[in-house]
Amino acid sequence: MERIKSGIEGIDRITGGFPRGRSILITGDPGSGKTIFGLQFAKTSCEEGFKTTYITTEEDWKDLDTQSKAFGWDLKVLRDGGNLSIIELASLRAKVTEAEMSIDIESLKGDFSRFLQDLPDDTQTVVIDNIGSYTAKLTPYEFRDRLDLLVYELKKRDITAVIILDSATSEEFNGIALFSVYGAFKLMKRENPYTGQRERVMDIVKMRSTKTPTQFITYEINSEGINITSGVEQDSE
Repeated sequence: MERIKSGIEGIDRITGGFPRGRSILITGDPGSGKTIFGLQFAKTSCEEGFKTTYITTEEDWKDLDTQSKAFGWDLKVLRDGGNLSIIELASLRAKVTEAEMSIDIESLKGDFSRFLQDLPDDTQTVVIDNIGSYTAKLTPYEFRDRLDLLVYELKKRDITAVIILDSATSEEFNGIALFSVYGAFKLMKRENPYTGQRERVMDIVKMRSTKTPTQFITYEINSEGINITSGVEQDSE
């Protein structure tokens, strides 16, 4: 299976990259770097020549641009170059009146197909950040049904997707989502039992047809984005 770069060298070294045309789930705690992961993937995909779309449900273009510039990434150059498209679903909701907004949001809850409506036809890679905003009032069955359909439609279009789901969404939904996607990463912050220091770790929960490590992988967020700091051995899944 063809692989493409995740944007994080250590992950590519461990997994060989993301399987092309498949969906990868990113979950994690606030401040663990989920959006940075998505931006890093989008930036690298653009640089590799892929037509990339970043769908944001909570932040606007200026927020993303500010975050990116902190790592030396110029999203405007990528947009102007034609390889990056930004879809701001949060700003679309903000443009309606307060009375209209309650109706608009209700109509969008659980409508994962909304992520595909404005997707450019030539999109090859996409980041959806995040679907947690669209899960309110869904039953577990409805959530699984809608996510399965989203993943199916992305695969049918041969789009490699990074789908972000925040930890504020129920743990039940986080677990259910694992069955729909090809691969999944969980980002966490914890106290190192040996040093007593806080650290960030990620768990490669699954990656089909790929050798993956069983232990947590430590990482840091520095001036270049997410950087893997621990050496790991590969174990068969």
